[in-house]
Amino acid sequence: MTLERKISALFKMDDENWKKHSNPWSVITRNTVTPLLVIAFWSRIWLGWYSIIPIVLSFIWMYTNPRIFSPPKSTDNWASKGVFGERVWLNRDKIPVPEYHRNVPNILSIVSGIGFLFVIWGTYSFEIWPLLFGGALQFSGKLWFVDRMVWLYEDMKHLPEYRKFEY
Repeated sequence: MTLERKISALFKMDDENWKKHSNPWSVITRNTVTPLLVIAFWSRIWLGWYSIIPIVLSFIWMYTNPRIFSPPKSTDNWASKGVFGERVWLNRDKIPVPEYHRNVPNILSIVSGIGFLFVIWGTYSFEIWPLLFGGALQFSGKLWFVDRMVWLYEDMKHLPEYRKFEY
């Protein structure tokens, strides 16, 4: 089982939730999770222990975001195809992906993860430069990853398992 499939199971992402998450609004607003978490954790300087409220609300947003949008009317767009590519990627242990797609997504996830470590450091220490540097690195890695997922999906959508995603 891939790490991505384990994360998907943790978030209880079934077929219906994946359809909802393929809504471009879900993909776009998903990018608000890190800034909201940063603001929530940063708020400890102003709110003290009451900062737990925005922190919990940020985690609730992270969990509910893929669920609150309706499935899109059309999936012929970059964001939806990026979500479909993520589904292909998390299923790569069952249906292998082409060789040229096997390393770059992992590298981009590492880049994004390193960026997130800087975000954590900046948020913890109230330092703006690691926060902004890490945020830029994280978002660049994540958006490039999604773009790679679009490419992966385009290369794999002819398979019967994935043909059903697009409409």
